[in-house]
Amino acid sequence: MAEHAVVIAGGGPTGLMLAGELALAGVDVAIVERRANQELPGSRAGGLHARTIEVFDQRGIADRFLSEGQVVQVAAFAGTRLDISDFPTRHPYGLGLWQNHIERILAGWVDELAVPIYREREVTGFAQDDSGVDVALSDGQSLRAEYLVGCDGGRSLVRKAAGIEFPGWDPTTSALLAEVEMAEEPELGMRRTAFGIHSLGKVEYEIRDGEVVYEEGGTVRVMVTEEHVGSTSEPTLRDLSEGLIAVYGTDYGIHSPTWITRFTDMTRQAAAYRKGRVLLAGDAAHVHSPVGGQGLNTGVQDAVNLGWKLAQVVYGTSPESLLDSYHAERHPVAARVLRNTMAQVALMRADDRIEALRDTVSELLSMDEPRTRFGAMMSGLDIHYDLGEGHPLLGRRMPDLDLVTPAGTVRVFTLLHDAHPVLLNLGEPWGFDISPRVLAIDAEYAGDWELPALGQVTAPAAVLIRPDGYVAWVGDGTETGLRDALTTWFGSS
Repeated sequence: MAEHAVVIAGGGPTGLMLAGELALAGVDVAIVERRANQELPGSRAGGLHARTIEVFDQRGIADRFLSEGQVVQVAAFAGTRLDISDFPTRHPYGLGLWQNHIERILAGWVDELAVPIYREREVTGFAQDDSGVDVALSDGQSLRAEYLVGCDGGRSLVRKAAGIEFPGWDPTTSALLAEVEMAEEPELGMRRTAFGIHSLGKVEYEIRDGEVVYEEGGTVRVMVTEEHVGSTSEPTLRDLSEGLIAVYGTDYGIHSPTWITRFTDMTRQAAAYRKGRVLLAGDAAHVHSPVGGQGLNTGVQDAVNLGWKLAQVVYGTSPESLLDSYHAERHPVAARVLRNTMAQVALMRADDRIEALRDTVSELLSMDEPRTRFGAMMSGLDIHYDLGEGHPLLGRRMPDLDLVTPAGTVRVFTLLHDAHPVLLNLGEPWGFDISPRVLAIDAEYAGDWELPALGQVTAPAAVLIRPDGYVAWVGDGTETGLRDALTTWFGSS
């Protein structure tokens, strides 16, 4: 029986990111993935929000994604665009990039970190005891791990086998999504009918002088909202044809589908993100409508919150109770995503009264304060973990400042590339004995301190930054509370 410190069920974006985080910490981690390779049937998610790009920047891999995607303002609420180009971040935008490319790039990074992947296998069950988890695989073999993390999607076997409840709301709308060939040139763009929104777009295109130019013919991406909700069968080309005819009066001679899938606005969240030595992340922990493009981004950020904590528990640096902070911090974040997606689905219904409400909300969102508040929420830049009262930075993302240090100018995010905690002393030098696990830097920064949606904040004298980029302690010129923060998050020295 092969043994690993951590086994991850599922090699999608969340599982890959978590594997990378654990590998950076030197943890023996392995992924179990049902696919033979990273090829993904269907495009799934279509991009990255600003905070996720920042997360990749914290690990030094953002350029890999930026070089392949299209920088664009993607933040939106119920169809109303939210321009975040004036936000205080190096990445005041989103990135148009299909999930198959996101996964390929992440898989390349994980491969560089030498993470083993058990391919063409699935987790079929497990049994946990006081010292670990026996994980059964579909090929009859088994693995032994100290911890098992379910990153195996909305139908998560790990969640079900762990007996973790998945409460929420049943779907109210259903849509078919596909890539097909068409004998006739379709009417590109969006259309709204009495039962929903529909769209047709070309997969192959070029950017010429900043404009999108579509090729004639080629594969068409189709989204058709179905008139009736409830079908759970695998969608067929006939289903898609009937859906197109109902909306457009023709199916444009569809043929040769690359893939067809069905998605709904089913909204559910795991009651607990941890049960003993089993944890959940990504869609295994929360599912919702894809409106707003928040699912993949939330999952990746789950992984970054969990990775360093799990690594410290594996090494015995921190007590197992540190893992409780994963649920405490990430469950509220996903709960807010669930609520805002439900609100958006309601606002996007094809009803005259709802349309009047949508116009009103859109007008409100055009005002500066609502735009910045909702833009920060949809981009993930306003996430605030409740770490108690104190400076506005406490529990929020650390800005990526250009710091002046004795060794020269360095970006904050560069200091986070190895996923180590960082203590920045921005005032007078001190003689406090810092744990060798924490990178202590004396630095200066003369610019303004500004946070998305909140605006300018008082410059701190010192900050303790967790490996996930969030501020765990803010100093006022003294060392008050620093030892407690170091012990809470990074164990005793």
